[in-house]
This record gives sequence, C-alpha cells and structure tokens, in this order.
Amino acid sequence: METVHKIADLQHIIAEAKKSGKKVGLVPTMGALHEGHLTLVRRCKEENDICVVSVFVNPTQFNNPDDLEKYPRTPEKDSELLESVGCDIVFMPSAEEVYPQQDTRVFDLGAIDKVMEGKMRPGHFNGVCQIVSKLFDYVKPHASYFGEKDFQQVAVIKEMVRILDLNLDIIQVPIVREPSGLAMSSRNMRLTEQEKQNAVAISKTLFSAKERMVEMTLSELRKWVVDTINNVESLEVEYFDIVDGDTMQEVGQWGDSEYIVGCITVYCGKVRLIDNIIFKTNNR
Repeated sequence: METVHKIADLQHIIAEAKKSGKKVGLVPTMGALHEGHLTLVRRCKEENDICVVSVFVNPTQFNNPDDLEKYPRTPEKDSELLESVGCDIVFMPSAEEVYPQQDTRVFDLGAIDKVMEGKMRPGHFNGVCQIVSKLFDYVKPHASYFGEKDFQQVAVIKEMVRILDLNLDIIQVPIVREPSGLAMSSRNMRLTEQEKQNAVAISKTLFSAKERMVEMTLSELRKWVVDTINNVESLEVEYFDIVDGDTMQEVGQWGDSEYIVGCITVYCGKVRLIDNIIFKTNNR
C-alpha cells in the first residue's frame, strides 16, 4: 500500500496504472475508519484493479466549528486497517494541499439539498460537493463507493455527477450495523456505553416501522417512530422524514413512489446520529 500526501504524486501513480489498462475505484472517507468503511473498500477491491481511499477531514462541509474540532482523527489506525483489507493507495492530504485558496464554487443541486441534512446543516452539502468533485478530478475513477447510511449524501453526489456530466459510476453500499443493530458511524466513538445501549432504539424502531407500514398511514407511522424514540432516555429526534429515494422530497402516501425511504436524525446526549430504512424499493 502506498501512502500519498501530494496531489501531483497521486495523479502520477494513477496515470501509470491507467496506462496499463487498470480500472481504478475510489472510496472517499474522512477517516476514523470502521467496518462500514472497510466494506466499501472490499467492494471497491472486488470490482477494480486499483483501490484508492482518501482520508481527509474536509473543513468546508462543517457548519459547526466545534463539530470539526471534535471529529475523530486516527490516521495510524486507519492506515493499518486499510492495509489489512488490501487498499492499494491511501491519499492523506493536508487542508493546504486540497485548498491552496478558498473554494468559492456553489453547486445548484435543486431541491435535493434543501431538506433534511441540507436544511439542518446549511452549506454542508455544498462542502461535500466541493471535496468530492476535487477527489474525482484528482483520481478520475471508473467508480466511486458510498455507504447508504448517509442516504441523502449519495443522492446529492449522484446529482452532482449528473450536473458536471462526469463519466463514472456511483455505487451505493447498504448500511453496515453493529451486532446490536446500531448503524456503524465514526461518531459512535463519542458515545458512552449507556448511550450506545440507548441508541439501539433508533434502528430497532426503524425495523419495527417497516413491519408496521402495512397497517398504518404514512403520517401515523411517522408520528409513531418519533414518539417511540423520544420516549427513550437521552434520545431526541431532530427529524424523521419519509421521502422519495431519488428526489429526497417528502411523500404523502405509500402509493406516491415506488422508492420510499425513512431518514432520521437523533441526538443521543450531545452526539448527533443518522440512520434510515428503505420501506419500498424498485430493486435498484
């Protein structure tokens, strides 16, 4: 595994690989890696000749400076994990390398980034598009891999790829969960043991909601999920939206879309956790 810190070095290595006809896949991450990330890397390795993983805590997608400061950084452990699953190149640039000057680009994503995370964290998805578009430009991958835990982010990146007319495949990979059902997240490292136990109620309630959807209206189910989770100690729902899986816009009835996803954000103490459940899918 090669560890690269400079864009020019990364581009040189990839150019040499592509000369011999090798297919390149990219897994963008912000580090503090866990099994969810490693699942993306394994999938990337299976489907490409060269797997590139970026490890970079991107400052432009944090609208809360405290969140940026508290974001876990474990570069040595990340490198060990990536080597253990066969990563070929890990790209660990500095902020100065990625942003030698301020990135002033504004991406017009329509309505996709105006709801849920986009509404609660203004500017977040524009920052995501800034860094991911830069990574796509550096690597020019054949495919890039993202986890479905950040469901809205996947939709945003697909729309960005469409707008910029980029020639690559965006592969979304199902959520990886801890044995308890809790969605794996770097933020879980900030939970106490008791909070971790309490947070299991999020996924447990979402799984139950999928079973109850046949007997409840969409609005009844939404209320039931929020009330159930809010009744658990230290948990408070910020939002639970039931949306079309492509547009991220709320649906009013189960028959409004063939692809319906419930997206939730819950505060567990001071830690903000996200999760989702796919209620209906057209087998995409």
